[in-house]
Amino acid sequence: MHRRPPRSLLLSDREQNLSVRIVPPLASALIRLTRATMRLRYDGREVVEELAARGRPYIHAFWHGHLFLMPYSYLGRRITIMISAHHDGELIARTMRRFGHESIRGSTTSGGAAALRGAVRALREGWDVGFTPDGPRGPRHQVQVGVIAAARLSGAPIVPVAFAASRRRVLGSWDGFVVPMPFSRGVFSYGDPLEVPSGAGEERLEASRRELEERLARLTERAGMLARGSEPDGTKVEVRSV
Repeated sequence: MHRRPPRSLLLSDREQNLSVRIVPPLASALIRLTRATMRLRYDGREVVEELAARGRPYIHAFWHGHLFLMPYSYLGRRITIMISAHHDGELIARTMRRFGHESIRGSTTSGGAAALRGAVRALREGWDVGFTPDGPRGPRHQVQVGVIAAARLSGAPIVPVAFAASRRRVLGSWDGFVVPMPFSRGVFSYGDPLEVPSGAGEERLEASRRELEERLARLTERAGMLARGSEPDGTKVEVRSV
C-alpha cells in the first residue's frame, strides 16, 4: 500500500511561494501574541545557565510537538536548529529566523549525513544546536539515533527540554502538536545533561537513546504537573516566572 505524499509535496510552485511569504510572519506574530498573554515558568533552567557560564555548547532537545513556544525556551546566546528540507521545514525555518534562530536544513532520515555534519560543525564552532529527536515524521515521542550521534561526534551534552500549558489545544497531527491557549500558564522543564562518550559503541548508543527518551517523557509529565499548579512527588524546586 502506497502512502499518500505529504500535502506540502502536492502544492504547486505558486502555492508554495505564496505560503512562504505569508505563513512565517503570521506564525511568528501568533507565537509572540500568545506568549505575551502567558505566564511562563522555567523549571531547572540553572542547567543551561551553568553550561552558558562555562561557554560549553550543548544540544537543546525537545519533542516536535512542543515546537510552538520553544523559541522562548532557549536562554543562550546563539542557536541553530535542525529542520527538515521539505516545504513545511522551510516555513518553520523562516519562522524561527524571525526569533533570531538559524537553521541547518536536513534531518537524520533525509539528507542525514550532511545535516549531521552541519550540526557537529556548528557545535564545534560554539553554537548550540536544537534537535527534535522524534522529527521530522515520527514516530511520536520516539528518539531517533541522529541526536545521539551528534552528541558522540561533537562531545556536546544533550539537554532535554519539555513544555506544558495549563490550557492547550492538541492538534490531530502525527506529533500531537501542542498549542497553548492565551492567558494560560506555561512551563519549560530542563533535564540534566546527557553525555555520550566519543568511543561509544552500538550498545551504549542505544542505551543513551533510550535514556534520552525516558528523560523527555519524565520531563513532559513534570512540566504538565507544574503547569496545573502541583509539585511532582511533593518536591520543592526553584521555578522562576516571567
